[in-house]
Amino acid sequence: MDQHLYEAVHEEFRSLCREFLRREAVPHHDAWEAAGIVDRAVWRAAGAAGLLGPDVDERYGGGGQRDFRFNAVLVEEIVAAGTSGLGFGLHNDVVAPYLTDLTTAEQRDRWLPGFCAGDLITAIAMSEPGAGSDLAGVRTTAVRDGDGWILNGQKTFITNGELADLVIVVTSTAPDQGAHGLSLIAVERDTPGFTRGRRLAKVGLKANDTAELFFADCRVPAENLIGTENHGFYHLMANLPRERLSIAVSAVAAAETLLALTLDYARTRQAFGRPIGAFQHNRFLLAELDTEITIARTFVNHCLAEFNAGRLTVVDAAKAKWWTTELQTRVADRCVQLHGGYGFMAEYPVARAWLDGRVQTIYGGTTEIMKEIIGRGLGL
Repeated sequence: MDQHLYEAVHEEFRSLCREFLRREAVPHHDAWEAAGIVDRAVWRAAGAAGLLGPDVDERYGGGGQRDFRFNAVLVEEIVAAGTSGLGFGLHNDVVAPYLTDLTTAEQRDRWLPGFCAGDLITAIAMSEPGAGSDLAGVRTTAVRDGDGWILNGQKTFITNGELADLVIVVTSTAPDQGAHGLSLIAVERDTPGFTRGRRLAKVGLKANDTAELFFADCRVPAENLIGTENHGFYHLMANLPRERLSIAVSAVAAAETLLALTLDYARTRQAFGRPIGAFQHNRFLLAELDTEITIARTFVNHCLAEFNAGRLTVVDAAKAKWWTTELQTRVADRCVQLHGGYGFMAEYPVARAWLDGRVQTIYGGTTEIMKEIIGRGLGL
């Protein structure tokens, strides 16, 4: 089905992404998974290729394209290539708007050139051992002290946490105000009092570094405040739809990739003298998956167009995020089943995609939180 979303310029960018991944990522990904982290060199290569900061102003080395379709193309190609260790989506889709829209001119001059070149890898630190989706539970504090902030606390499950040179930390600057007393403070690598804990061992996404972060009397310059003091909650709420849209894009791309792999297998794998796809049960199952994926793609493409037009609502982003990620996990489970014993072998892409995709319904806001947002939107 031709979705009529992408134009020729996006397909040219897709070819660039595909060639970059084929050359710079795919040959190394097994080694990165064994190491539990990607090589920093791939970030610099991505910067040189123009894959980082597609919507950052050209004066900083970015693409200068405020068109989220470019972001979506890169996400789709990373998924299709199976290079799940690359944290480019977090960097481009989640962190970028904080650095482009909430920063001062001095901050942009300081951070954005490295951001686009791949010399400055970024992360955002929200989750804590006792606070995930509930921002009111944030216990990391930042206290103003002269010309700086003193941070104390702990973060966990931080994507790009080990490689990151700049971490946007969600802190409580007015504890008596709960979620409405949060601020965003950028902490740079090697800041005294900022340390990283163990590299977390995950079920999937093994090449994507995920870390614990610790702040013990960590002194950060006052000019590292991002946005407005005590308005962190509002800044986060404004940018979460973009993050959830990015997750939805990756979920649909994963489902499409899984279906394509499984269709190839179903056409060639023989059982009882005929291809397994020729059995009515399997054929009907694949027909159902194809239909659901097409519907999901149609809605996500609609959301991409709405986002570009400045109209994507928090509720529609939540709908896209929960529906597509639940679909991705369901498709992965069915495709593993159709592969039989081979589907449980780590050497098969379908098995790796099954493991890598399970977290999709959790991060960026769990399915349950997405339904809560939608329910409130219904006036309930």
